[in-house]
Amino acid sequence: MTIAHRFQDSARYWRTPLLPGADLLTAEYHDHEFAPHWHDAYTIPVIVAGAEGYRYRGSDYVAEAGGMPIINPGELHTGSKAVDAGWRYRVIYAPVDFIQDLARELSGKPQALPWFASGVIRDDDLATRLARAHCLLESDSDPLAAEAAMLDALSTLLVRYAQTQPEPSRIATDDARVAIMQERLTDNLLGPVTLAEVAQAAGLSPFHAARLFTQTTGLPPHAWRNQVRLQRSLAPLRAGVSVTNVAAASGFTDQSHFTRHFRRMFGVPPGRWQGN
Repeated sequence: MTIAHRFQDSARYWRTPLLPGADLLTAEYHDHEFAPHWHDAYTIPVIVAGAEGYRYRGSDYVAEAGGMPIINPGELHTGSKAVDAGWRYRVIYAPVDFIQDLARELSGKPQALPWFASGVIRDDDLATRLARAHCLLESDSDPLAAEAAMLDALSTLLVRYAQTQPEPSRIATDDARVAIMQERLTDNLLGPVTLAEVAQAAGLSPFHAARLFTQTTGLPPHAWRNQVRLQRSLAPLRAGVSVTNVAAASGFTDQSHFTRHFRRMFGVPPGRWQGN
């Protein structure tokens, strides 16, 4: 009997001057499960082998080899194996301004923020282009070919699949209250804040504040606040600030607390993310 290859939990984050501000990931996972989280960039993966399951915008999806589960910036999602072997993929975390500028260049006029529909894109030609561009960027052997391949792949993605973000269906009053709570939660990420304080800022009871916030953002207030801390830790890590100092400056109680949350979101500890 042939036993299918079982992937390991192995990830490498890296960067390239050909796509400033982007993070790129080459990884395979078996046991690791990504907790609900978001990225400030467009998440553009190509599943190379196996299959990943993920929850996104209230629905569950499975992305198999050749599939591209695009995640819009700021959108909550998870990630875990969908088959016994796990999954292997290549991911481009493309900055919002880069994608929007590219969309404008393609159309020749200002464009609304590109938006991709929920679900897995299945397009063998596009998957081949994205995987080839990612490989060329990673090898760093021919920058001219790599940049051309990258622009070709991302342009093809935009031309074929980019849409305009739908209007939110939530009541404007609720949106305003959630925005007030988010502002209160991020006023000072270093100090403690109570649910009562957050609720009072929005003119709600703690119970109703927590329920509205969780229904709107997909995360309870404390988890959402930790996600903001993690996102804001990336720039100093990229700049070479020590993990210990970043943990303290991000409002985590200690380095182990920071590392645990960082790993759940990015699949690697901050030291390894920083060093790649």
